[in-house]
Amino acid sequence: MNSIDEKEQMLLDELKSYGSIAVAYSGGVDSTYLADCAHEALGRNAMMVIADSPSIPRDELQQAIDMATERGWNLRIIKTEEHLKDDYLENKGDRCFHCKNELFTKMETILSEFGDIVLAHGAIEDDKGDVRPGTQAAANHCVVAPLQNAELYKKEIRILSERRGLPTAGKASFACLGSRFPTGTRIELEAMTQVEKAEAILRARGYSQYRIRHHDDLCRIEIDLVDFEKLMDERIELVAAIKKTGYKFVTLDLSGYSMGSSA
Repeated sequence: MNSIDEKEQMLLDELKSYGSIAVAYSGGVDSTYLADCAHEALGRNAMMVIADSPSIPRDELQQAIDMATERGWNLRIIKTEEHLKDDYLENKGDRCFHCKNELFTKMETILSEFGDIVLAHGAIEDDKGDVRPGTQAAANHCVVAPLQNAELYKKEIRILSERRGLPTAGKASFACLGSRFPTGTRIELEAMTQVEKAEAILRARGYSQYRIRHHDDLCRIEIDLVDFEKLMDERIELVAAIKKTGYKFVTLDLSGYSMGSSA
């Protein structure tokens, strides 16, 4: 089995072999590490492409842009419109496919002006054990997964990110705001904005791993079990603040935070 250093070298060698690359960059742990390695390997021939849409919280987008700017990456911001498409809004279980399909389609259209360029995304070894509709979208657009090719796992990427001084090394998992709606519940733009505002309240109070699950006028909070006591201490202020976003009821899910939950 290759060591973590050997895996990183494999990754850098693969990236160099492409000559030019466009990385689907979101500001998350995996795509940030991939972007930093692509910049090291190819310099200005590595373009980081980030999507700007209501599916992404404004502060997440701005943090990702700021980091790319600070590190001198070749950044391109594109507008995606998954939030205007019924296939995405209907939220029938393949939402991620339509979101990624929109992203990769826009990347192909905009990057066609650059000629021969490889599209890449931040899929990792851990993803192989999950159902990932976005993976099919990547395959349909011939988008490569260099982190998977190097057999890198999340825990290894966090270690390597810390070595590189990337602020995302310890960042909590994140998914687009569409994931906050139960499968089968239609996603509405106004409700997505409501979720964003409610999550901003949790973030401002120092919670790191959380989700606001949207159930019409009920807000179901998922947080790490270790934060339950903190939330109970702050519940009066939190409930009052979250109700101001439009929810009538605010609940705590006693199961705690669950990655990938859609109910």
